[in-house]
Amino acid sequence: MPNFRKIPVFIEAVRITRAMSIETLEGTMKGEPGDWLITGVKGDQYFCKDDLFRATYEAVDPEAEAALKEPMK
Repeated sequence: MPNFRKIPVFIEAVRITRAMSIETLEGTMKGEPGDWLITGVKGDQYFCKDDLFRATYEAVDPEAEAALKEPMK
């Protein structure tokens, strides 16, 4: 069976400090403090839990590196 690898995609993300909700194509999505709000390549937004975010994404610039090191407020 052929093997494939996902093409690297650059996203924007911020770690949220308060509970919030956003509307997505799948309906209302709720984020909790410590989750990451991700903006995808087509402007779509969604939340990602911190542990999954850190296992899936890596920093690509100094600002992103600092955001990963910043403690929760």
